[in-house]
Amino acid sequence: MKYGLIAGNGSFPFYVLEGARRRGVEMAVAAIKEETDPAIAERASQVEWVGVGQLGKLISYFKREKITHVVMAGQVKHHQIFRLNALPDLRMVKLLARLANKNTDSLIAAVAGELGRDGIALVPSTEFLEHMLAREGVLTRRSPTRDEQSDIEYGLRIAGEIARLDVGQTVAIKDRAVVAVEAMEGTDAVIARAGEITRGRPFVVIKVAKPNQDMRFDVPVIGTATIEAMSRAGAAAISVTSDKTLIFERDELIERANACDISVVGTRDR
Repeated sequence: MKYGLIAGNGSFPFYVLEGARRRGVEMAVAAIKEETDPAIAERASQVEWVGVGQLGKLISYFKREKITHVVMAGQVKHHQIFRLNALPDLRMVKLLARLANKNTDSLIAAVAGELGRDGIALVPSTEFLEHMLAREGVLTRRSPTRDEQSDIEYGLRIAGEIARLDVGQTVAIKDRAVVAVEAMEGTDAVIARAGEITRGRPFVVIKVAKPNQDMRFDVPVIGTATIEAMSRAGAAAISVTSDKTLIFERDELIERANACDISVVGTRDR
């Protein structure tokens, strides 16, 4: 068994590399030119840079390195979907032509299918990071207030529905009203927009896993940057799906949340 890594943006790929090394596994990295932090070249034993539309090149690289299992880690921004038409290779062109929908699930599932056709299994993004999954319950010093918990309960229904539709996975709620909904812009942008709308009045953030979440891709993630975004915007609490949400820099995140009087809660999947 030999592992490869498809690396998108952010710190996610670095955590995977670190987790794999702890288990004595070195990974061949396919880094997305438009997204991946160049520092990946200093942390990985071997890296091949591929364009976001170069599916054929990516698969050829893994086959050349005799890769049998691949982890996908780090976001490829949703707007890159609209740029694929610029420089896609033949394999990506054929894949896109077969897709009725070009949402996240459809596109990445199709990529997983292409890998599988060449004997390469896409495995859960959490393969080496299970210790980073959020546990159920209040993770910070402060629990949500009664009003905040009421907003969380309301928001869980809304977030679950947009996740089911593959629109986004995050909503901001204030007084049982939807303030902001995630689409392609990402969690931090949703939080910032909610802060502009509420003008400093506290609100809650709900980030959920999709119904029947495919743990191979698009796994929910929060980190210290999430807490910083909440602090700037005036958010008071965040709920994440326990056992299906990765928490990066857990100790630092909890420390920062406590300092900002922000409540972080792991909520069981509904």
